[in-house]
Amino acid sequence: MTHKQYLLPAVMVIATTASFSLQAKEPIDPIRPVQEINLAQVELGKKLYFDPRLSKSGFISCNSCHNLSMGGTDNLKTSIGHNWQRGPINAPTVLNSSLNLAQFWDGRAADLKAQAGGPIANPGEMAATHTLAIDVLESIPQYVTEFKQVFAKDKITIDEVTQAIAEFEKTLVTPNARFDRWLLGDNDAITAKEKKGYELFKSSGCIACHNGEAIGGNSFQKMGVVEAYQANSPAEGLSAVTGKDADRFKFKVPTLRNVEMTYPYFHDGEAETLTEAVELMGKLQLGRKFNAEENAQIVAFLKTLTGDQPSFQMPILPPSTDATPQPKPFD
Repeated sequence: MTHKQYLLPAVMVIATTASFSLQAKEPIDPIRPVQEINLAQVELGKKLYFDPRLSKSGFISCNSCHNLSMGGTDNLKTSIGHNWQRGPINAPTVLNSSLNLAQFWDGRAADLKAQAGGPIANPGEMAATHTLAIDVLESIPQYVTEFKQVFAKDKITIDEVTQAIAEFEKTLVTPNARFDRWLLGDNDAITAKEKKGYELFKSSGCIACHNGEAIGGNSFQKMGVVEAYQANSPAEGLSAVTGKDADRFKFKVPTLRNVEMTYPYFHDGEAETLTEAVELMGKLQLGRKFNAEENAQIVAFLKTLTGDQPSFQMPILPPSTDATPQPKPFD
């Protein structure tokens, strides 16, 4: 049975009162809380998201690289996978990823469901196979029961696994940022300095790529429009989107939501701070050098984009066997 849940953000309720009035139409839209979800799939997907047994080592989960306590990422330049392999690219945040036009930096997955199966079978990430992951799940009695309850099927397949994970990830939106409250009419939600940063963000051209609800994630752009990007990492050789050499460094524009939490920045994690990221983006994409005051104003604006982080009870993962463990004597 599908359960529908319609949620209305508290700030939207406030905005209907006489004390607030919507700002004039802006190129950025407020984040909306999740509108419709299948609660049973969400609860199952939450377990799978945190379960390291989907990996070959039994050590790596989705949350390892997309840590929900760390802005939905791992705060590493490039992520560490199976056998401590260093990956070639920075892990994008999972927060608000349902708003992306496609998934992964190169957009090779059309949606969250298509993306969820990738890391499980990637030899440099979780390093399992879909067959192995399903065999593990089918060996866990509680999972067998829960999958049957949720999907009304006798056999677990990777299709149900990725569907459940994707449904959980749809809930990972972050509404109610201070900037959103300003958009909804609360003139005191951001400071004069932060508003100057937003005006500069618009007038200098950042808004051309970073717009909409996610403030990014809705187009592919080449990194290094005015000046070529000088990469210093294994990601230097990546040809994004089409695989053609002409499209090297062409990536999905990252969301700027919660950006103060998702350092280091860029596809290769080469920018350690927002100050450095703003400076490089101005130089490479806009042909503009922001002075220290302008840079600080833009950074101040970017910090207003941190919304309410996902809050939920951590899942208790089912035991690998239905046998009751026997107490061990003290050594």
